[in-house]
Amino acid sequence: MDNFEFSNITEIVFGKDTESQVGAKVRKYSDADKLLVVYGSDRIKRNGLFDKVKASLDQENIKIYELGGVKPNPRLGLVREGIDLCRKENIDFILAIGGGSVIDTAKAIGVGVPYDGDVWDFYLGKKVPQKTLKTACISTIPAAGSESSLSSVITNEDGWYKKSINYDLIRPVFAIVNPELTYSLPAYQVGCGITDMMTHVMERYFTNTQHVDLTDRLCEATLRTMIAYGEKTLKDPTNYDYRAEIVWAGILAHNGLLNTGRVQDWASHRIGIEIGGKYDLAHGATLSIVYPNWMKYVYKHDVDRFVQFAVRVWNVDLAYKEKDEIVLEGIRRMQEYFKKLGMPLSFKDAGLPTDAFEEMADKATFGDTIPVGNFVKIDKAKMIDIYKMCAE
Repeated sequence: MDNFEFSNITEIVFGKDTESQVGAKVRKYSDADKLLVVYGSDRIKRNGLFDKVKASLDQENIKIYELGGVKPNPRLGLVREGIDLCRKENIDFILAIGGGSVIDTAKAIGVGVPYDGDVWDFYLGKKVPQKTLKTACISTIPAAGSESSLSSVITNEDGWYKKSINYDLIRPVFAIVNPELTYSLPAYQVGCGITDMMTHVMERYFTNTQHVDLTDRLCEATLRTMIAYGEKTLKDPTNYDYRAEIVWAGILAHNGLLNTGRVQDWASHRIGIEIGGKYDLAHGATLSIVYPNWMKYVYKHDVDRFVQFAVRVWNVDLAYKEKDEIVLEGIRRMQEYFKKLGMPLSFKDAGLPTDAFEEMADKATFGDTIPVGNFVKIDKAKMIDIYKMCAE
C-alpha cells in the first residue's frame, strides 16, 4: 500500500426532502446575497424542484441568477457565458441542479471567474487553478459522482476536444442528494449512470499497487451493490430503497475513498471521453463499449487480479480449467449485465462510424506524446487497437 492523504470537504446531505435545506446550507458556507443556479433543461421547473429551491433561497434573502441549457458532454461555450455573467453581476456562489454535466459546468465556471486568462488553459494543463468561487449542488442524476469529486470534464466545441481537470480545490462545499429526485429519469439515463459508476470503481480496482486488500474489498462491495440494485431500480423506478443504494454507491465510487493507498488507471475513461467528444454519445454508453475491450486487451498484464475480479464480483466458478477462461467469463458476464441495462457494447450497437480512430487516439494522447493509464500505458497505437476491438 502506498502512502496517501485522504480528505473530502463536501458535506453530503442525503435523504427525502433534503432540497428544502438548500438556503440554510448556502448561508452556512457563504454570506453571498447573489447566487448563480446552473441547470440543464426546464424539467426542474416543470416538476417543481426549481420553485422549492427558490423558496428556500428566498428565506435567506439570496437573489437567483439562472444559467440553463447544460447538455451532456458539457460545452465550453456555456462555461464562458457563465463566467461572464458572474463577473458582470458580481456573483460569488454557484449552485448546480442536475447531474454530472451540470456540476462539472459549475466547477468550471467557479475556477474561471477569478482567473485572468481563458478557463480552457486549465483543461489543457497550461495553468493550475489557484482560486474558485464556492460551488454546491443538488443532484438529480446518479452517475458521475461529481457531487463530491475533484473532477470536471468539459467539451470544447472548437475541434470537439473533451478534457478534464482534477483538483481538490473544485470539490463542492455541500451536495444535497435526495434519491426521489432521480425517479423521473429515463431508463437509458439510469443505465448510463450505473455503467459510469461501475467504471469509476474499476478504474481504481485495476492497479499495480500491491497489498491493498481492504480497498479491493471496498471496491468489490460497491460493485456488487450496484449490480444487485441496478436491474431492480430499472424494474421498479420509484422504489426509494433501491434508489438510495444506487445513489449512495455512486457517490462512494468517486469521492476518493476507494483509491486510497493505490495508483489508479483511468485509461478507459480517456479512451471513452474521445468518443463522447467526437460523437456526443452519453458518457456511460462510451464506457460500456470501451471498458470490456480494454480489459481483454490488458488482462494478461496481471491475470491474477482479473481472476480475482471475475470470482469476487461476478461469481465465476474457479472450477474453470484455465485462468484465461475465468477472466473472459467475468468479462462476458459484465457485458451481459451492461446489455441488460440497455447499454451498447460496440460502435455498431451505438450506430457510430468507425473512421475516426486515429483522430481520437491522437487527441487523447496529445499527438502520441502522453500515454494514458497506469495499469498498462496505452499509447496511440495501442489505443487504435482497442478502438478496433470496439468496432463490432
